[in-house]
Amino acid sequence: QVQLAESGGGLVHTGGSLRLSCAASGIISSRNVMGWYRQAPGKQRELVATIATILSGGTTNYADSVKGRFTISRDNAKNTVYLQMNSLKPEDTAVYYCHFYSLRDYWGQGTQVTVSS
Repeated sequence: QVQLAESGGGLVHTGGSLRLSCAASGIISSRNVMGWYRQAPGKQRELVATIATILSGGTTNYADSVKGRFTISRDNAKNTVYLQMNSLKPEDTAVYYCHFYSLRDYWGQGTQVTVSS
């Protein structure tokens, strides 16, 4: 019922910024949580940040490693979630996956973020 379209990945130098976008289409519940996860080569997929709709509590959650550098936001009129990534570090290099949850989990195809030292 839900499709996710990700964009915004790319290559940046240490200290640079990127803005990821994920647009959800289909049947979108007013109660949902959207967010971003990432997976680096040889490592497990990990949570980066999530944000819930107001009806689901309106809470945000960040991994300790990105607090103060990344900001997650959403535009419900566009059914889109954003991840503003500032002060990027080489350890942020990974494939970033958009995630959507309401009655079930949905995943985007992933977008590559590479940060050079």
